[in-house]
Amino acid sequence: MTTRYGITIPFDGVNLRDHREWFNQLADLGYTDVWSAEVDGADGFTPLTLAAAWEPRLNLGIAVAPVFTRGAGLLAMSIAALAEVAGGRFTVGLGASSAPVVERWNGISYEKPYARTRDVLDFVKRALDGEKIDHVYETFEVHGFKISRPVVERPTILLGALRPGMLRLAGSQADGAILNWLSVGDVHQCRAEVGLDKMIAARLFVVPTTDSDTARFIGRRMISSYLTVPAYAEFHRWLGRGDQLTPMWEAWAEGDRKRANEVIPDSVVDDLIIHGSYEECREHVARYMDAGVQVPTIAIVPFGLDLREAVEGLAPR
Repeated sequence: MTTRYGITIPFDGVNLRDHREWFNQLADLGYTDVWSAEVDGADGFTPLTLAAAWEPRLNLGIAVAPVFTRGAGLLAMSIAALAEVAGGRFTVGLGASSAPVVERWNGISYEKPYARTRDVLDFVKRALDGEKIDHVYETFEVHGFKISRPVVERPTILLGALRPGMLRLAGSQADGAILNWLSVGDVHQCRAEVGLDKMIAARLFVVPTTDSDTARFIGRRMISSYLTVPAYAEFHRWLGRGDQLTPMWEAWAEGDRKRANEVIPDSVVDDLIIHGSYEECREHVARYMDAGVQVPTIAIVPFGLDLREAVEGLAPR
């Protein structure tokens, strides 16, 4: 597989309409991919649509489009439309997201996330292949839906996956998995569930500074915010970090946010957050690639750094 090297968009502090020059520069610097997210900023599709129109050298990906927050038909149409614009350069990531995003922010019940992901994946594949679908799934039902604009080429479909069941679903029913919040050493364990012949993409958080104290301070705040979410907590128990992270989970449950950050070991931060000089950060990304991540996508963590310098410094060599 051709080496790919991505970066997360849109950039903080840059208006969406001002990204055109950034997309051009990214391609000039050797980045092959731009990947969006869909949490609480821009939606996942709009930044990629702009990139598709403005810079034909870039591959596009979304990590992830939640399977709860759009109706199945609308999700399939959104994917099909971007696939039409991108002309084969688009990879869609589907995922369960999390209870805070689905329930607290969107007012939708977060029930049976595995089943919902499985059902939406099956529906989307069939819809993109042009089927007229009349089916009662476990988590929803669709009657008589058919996309009226034919999809010439079904985009690559990955699943955002954390634990064995979802990782195996990604390997058996999708084209691979999107990983998040894992160390280089964790890649093999995840790959074993997904399968050796499937695509693995991963979002990698990067704090490009040689000030280890600052990087770890930022990293601890990120870790306590993410890894206290039940799905991520279970993921890291499965990966074997239960003993290391139990003090954080206990402090968080007691409402002691300060202590929750303080008890996260340096070794955990260093495993999960890439930091150091630009060269050290690139070398760390390369270790993920050597471990089996085919599409690493860096996410530059903003902390007052010069964005253009960081983008140039972290570019592939």
